[in-house]
Amino acid sequence: MTAAASMDERWWRFFDKRGDIVILHVDLTPDRAREAEALSWLNNAERVRRQRYRHARPRREFALCRAALRAALCGQFGCRNDQLAFGASRYGKLFALLDDAPAPISFSVSHSGKHGLIALAPEGRLGVDVEERTARHDPDGEIRKVFAPGERAQLASASGDRKRRLFFALWTMKEALIKALGTGLSLNLSQFEIPPGMYSGARASRFRFPHLPGVEWRLENLGNEHFAAALAYELAPNGAARP
Repeated sequence: MTAAASMDERWWRFFDKRGDIVILHVDLTPDRAREAEALSWLNNAERVRRQRYRHARPRREFALCRAALRAALCGQFGCRNDQLAFGASRYGKLFALLDDAPAPISFSVSHSGKHGLIALAPEGRLGVDVEERTARHDPDGEIRKVFAPGERAQLASASGDRKRRLFFALWTMKEALIKALGTGLSLNLSQFEIPPGMYSGARASRFRFPHLPGVEWRLENLGNEHFAAALAYELAPNGAARP
């Protein structure tokens, strides 16, 4: 934060921790003071990108999440904001640069409606996803396109609020895994299935992509009464969480 902003004015807070992975919650509700403060964190390229969004909501979401990420990274490295920059992989996954060199940190950002999540880890691939449980315009069509046969069967047997919650839980877990893998939508979400134990309430499980059986991931359901959310992160070759 800049010197003018107090702790009470921060729009991000600690949300959860898994080993060395820290997860922050970003409050994306409209607030002129917060948005002005966030804008002061952005560099020229980020301000240009922000202006490309046609509507106020995505402009606000981008600025608040990017500023919170910058503030968190500055706190992590004890550096100035102007020492930070971002690059992107072939599939668009962001990475941090500190004084033009790759920074020793992994992160993932997601936002939906009033909520954003930022996950930070010292190393290893990770992905986070958050979704507000809003009505979908064509949920049955999305179920056919996105989910694997076992997942579709579970959704078909559910109804009402349970179906809605299961839909978003599965959706966020799949998105978190895709983000962790870092290959974007080059892998169809229907080509892999969430571990069945997580259909019935398990909060965590191990997972392997069918086409990458040599890599194991930890998948965690972070959802609460306000939103659906999930975290996925790569495990070390011995199956343990990375230090």
